[in-house]
Amino acid sequence: MTDAPSPKALKKAADDRIALYDALLSLRTREEVDAFLSDLCTPSELRAFAERWAVARLLDEQAQTYREIALAAGASPTTVVRVARSLKDMPHQGYRLVLDRLKKKA
Repeated sequence: MTDAPSPKALKKAADDRIALYDALLSLRTREEVDAFLSDLCTPSELRAFAERWAVARLLDEQAQTYREIALAAGASPTTVVRVARSLKDMPHQGYRLVLDRLKKKA
């Protein structure tokens, strides 16, 4: 049985997330983002992020089935369902925020 994290460990994890968010917000160009994420993430983690983002964009277009989206994005059907659930049901709506913001910018 695994012990629950201590309040101190939870606070440190929250502080570390805030520090990461601040680091991301300090980046100004695609090149800076690429350099930072290339240092921060493994190549497979970056591929997974890009794959999820591709799935989110395809889902937002509402022009393909989940199976077609999985094939187009090179993603598993499970990933497509997970991203779709985030777009529809999750309270934080991060995908939706960025998708809508980028549409306004275009």
